[in-house]
Amino acid sequence: MPKVTVRYWAAAKAAAGIAEEPYDAATLAEALTAVRERHPGELARVLLRCSFLVDGDPVGTRGHETVRLAEGGTVEVLPPFAGG
Repeated sequence: MPKVTVRYWAAAKAAAGIAEEPYDAATLAEALTAVRERHPGELARVLLRCSFLVDGDPVGTRGHETVRLAEGGTVEVLPPFAGG
């Protein structure tokens, strides 16, 4: 199972109470399930509005179960935000 780093930004960071943390997950769907289990409540609600980058590439509308994660990869959790 690949080890990845999940990085939280803005409202996701506030809800998680941490900037980043490691997870073992083969797909984005598995990583997000683990995040929701570790952080029930506000972060789980914030995730519903987020977009995601995997190793710098936007996930877009792809099914999260189809997005494979690589060993040492990074998942960026990006809530919607105003400005620039």
